[in-house]
Amino acid sequence: MGYRLAIVGATGNVGREILNILDERGFPADEVVALASRRSQGTEVAYGDKTLKTQFLDTFDFSQSDICLMSAGGEVSKKWSPKIAAAGCVVIDNSSAFRYDPDVPLIVPEVNADAVAMFSRKNIIANPNCSTAQLVVALKPLHDHAKIKRIVVSTYQSVSGAGKEGMDELFKQSRAVFVADAVEVNKFTKRIAFNVIPHIDVFMEDGSTKEEWKVMAETKKILDPKIKVTCTAVRVPVFIGHSEAVNIEFENPITADEARAILREAPGCLVVDKHEDGGYTTPYESAGEDATYISRIREDQTLENGLNIWVVADNLRKGAALNAVQIAELLVNRGLLKGKKAA
Repeated sequence: MGYRLAIVGATGNVGREILNILDERGFPADEVVALASRRSQGTEVAYGDKTLKTQFLDTFDFSQSDICLMSAGGEVSKKWSPKIAAAGCVVIDNSSAFRYDPDVPLIVPEVNADAVAMFSRKNIIANPNCSTAQLVVALKPLHDHAKIKRIVVSTYQSVSGAGKEGMDELFKQSRAVFVADAVEVNKFTKRIAFNVIPHIDVFMEDGSTKEEWKVMAETKKILDPKIKVTCTAVRVPVFIGHSEAVNIEFENPITADEARAILREAPGCLVVDKHEDGGYTTPYESAGEDATYISRIREDQTLENGLNIWVVADNLRKGAALNAVQIAELLVNRGLLKGKKAA
């Protein structure tokens, strides 16, 4: 039995990656429709060995679709997701529009799969922030073992997290540096080529950025509201792959060796942790991969029950597209879709 899928924002980085992953994983789809704004209407996108021509979002009939994978930004989602959901199509939204709604489940399948059943309240499921997704995949098995009290996270986020414009700006600025041209700054607040910027999203009243707040709020909603979280989010001149240095304080004792053993058995995790040159994973190696990589696992001698870990993942895959497709698979595998439109 196959399902009918609509991909909103199919011409963007995440939309194209969703189409790739649906094909790679053999999702049971009888029909996949690519949707975009009027500006991108008619653009061709690849889906396996097929080529899809994007249709206009505003005139599409969602009552004939089972699942909508929404990757067109928060404003588009706020306008369209409730309408699509009301038409009987389940929305899996990649934006932040509904993540903090108590009636919308925020899902990372390796962490809180059971919460997906709550989708029926609004027919909408939220995908977390890219940094949060990989973080909670690494934290969940450790939390189950020793109960986390507090985490301190520093993120090193690639420019693809800012979309195609971010990737283009890093490329153009890097080229300009090498040929001694003027470096133009448009997408980011400062030059990103050969630089790091401790600023992602808008500033909030307490001095945190919205990106840092997202990591704090989403980790609590997905994992445990009692965990204390503080974060510093930094944009770095990397095209794909987010990295995180994470300091964890536990209620109960846990050793580095225990943590390695636990993470090696945990779903979605891949431990690469050798105490030698190159015995760790960088964002370059994570690009194009599904796993959340954990390296540099070591005990923090300044805490009674503390660990430090290094977490890396492809932000376009686990941080967005892959997680969205995994949520769709949850709906199908757990029989949560009525299947009234299934072919």
